Amino acid sequence: MTSEDFRAAAHAAADLVGDYLAELPDRPVWQPMDDAARQTLLDAPLPAAGRPLTELLATIGADVLPHPMGNGNPRFFGWVNSAPAPAGVLATLAASAMNPSSAGGDHADVHLERAVVRWIAELVGFPHPAGGGLLTSGTSMATIVCLAAARNRAARAAGWDVREDGLAGMPPLVGYVTGETHSCVRKAAELLGLGSRHLRTVATGPDGRLDPATLRAAIERDRAAGLLPFLVVASAGTVGTGAVDAFGPIADVCAEQRLWLHVDGAYGAFGVLDPLIAHRYAGLERADSLALDPHKWLGVPVDCGCALVRDTEELRATFSLVPSYLRDEAAGSLGWFSEYGTEQTRPFRALKVWATIAHRGRDGIARDIARCTALARHLGELIEADDEFELLAEVQTSIVAFRHRAAGLDAAALDALNRELPVAVQRRGRVFVTGARLDGHEMLRACLLNADTTEADLDLLLTEVKSAAADLLTHEPR
Repeated sequence: MTSEDFRAAAHAAADLVGDYLAELPDRPVWQPMDDAARQTLLDAPLPAAGRPLTELLATIGADVLPHPMGNGNPRFFGWVNSAPAPAGVLATLAASAMNPSSAGGDHADVHLERAVVRWIAELVGFPHPAGGGLLTSGTSMATIVCLAAARNRAARAAGWDVREDGLAGMPPLVGYVTGETHSCVRKAAELLGLGSRHLRTVATGPDGRLDPATLRAAIERDRAAGLLPFLVVASAGTVGTGAVDAFGPIADVCAEQRLWLHVDGAYGAFGVLDPLIAHRYAGLERADSLALDPHKWLGVPVDCGCALVRDTEELRATFSLVPSYLRDEAAGSLGWFSEYGTEQTRPFRALKVWATIAHRGRDGIARDIARCTALARHLGELIEADDEFELLAEVQTSIVAFRHRAAGLDAAALDALNRELPVAVQRRGRVFVTGARLDGHEMLRACLLNADTTEADLDLLLTEVKSAAADLLTHEPR
């Protein structure tokens, strides 16, 4: 293939992607793939001979782009999936062309990653010592990285070398979470050998936030039983309702009890940039570690998470392993990124983060986030003003938890209706919303991450939920 062939195909790809993005708002948000389209992808034969780039682009345009997840559309309110920032889309092409391993060395991606990790820390107001963080595949991996450091610190304080001897024979390490803590924390506890049985679920108050007094009592009970409390996980925006824990009082308990405070800020930590809700994040800077996802509210194309830690050396001591074939005498005092996490070969994530942040700047990002939180509050007001709906939690960030309350239905029937509603709404194709359970009840949850969403889109969301509910109640889905 000549450089001219690639250049022509690249121009064609840009047109294809440009058309796709331009057409998104006028298309159905999401619709199930028909059987033929699905089987075309599932049954694709392994090609014996290569195909021209132009032919591959035609296939992508015909068989892939018409069937998106839907999260690029401003009427997508499901899970916590953002639309990709255009600057990040373009930067991904350049990063792929360079295709380095960002484990270490003296090349642009390594230095750029150090810069953007510092930028992210500055955006959310988290202390950032040199080397105090790295980009990961997402908050799930960032959580493993942070909790591994917490585990090793606690084990060492108890006289154990976990890296050398493992956890066998050691009194159980105990962590504290709430019922709304993201499942990635449990996965991390299981993968790190801590065991989910040793994650205590601490009660929350009426506002959905972890209760410090209950936390302290649970820690003291476990100490009296001969266990080793070591970790508290607080949330900077729970996935269910967007609740933000009271970091200051929790940090006080952790300091008093000598526990590692980890904050799950995957989705919500960037909410601190909205002046109207920034007070909710007071004390975030006192955490020992923070995991968050630039590929959520910032719109960096997937995948891109970030682990931030206060103690650089604790993190490095947890993961550093440099075999002779990877020695780099010129690496400097910080060494390689691969000494701070589990990945050795690491993709060039930093360029799309750099482009996404640099394109909008701090002010533009803050403006977009404030727009989303304002829309969420407006949606909450619409729900409270409508007798067909019930708002289930205060709107603290940009997630709105609510349910339909059709007249004449008992509690079980209401639960059944709200469990079916998300899929019924999704299939209609005009908006996309997902569901969850809160305090034992089925609900709908709308997550607003797209600053292009309008108040008319919110009106349509509620109209679609009502119409889908009416169809379900009369058993006449449309």
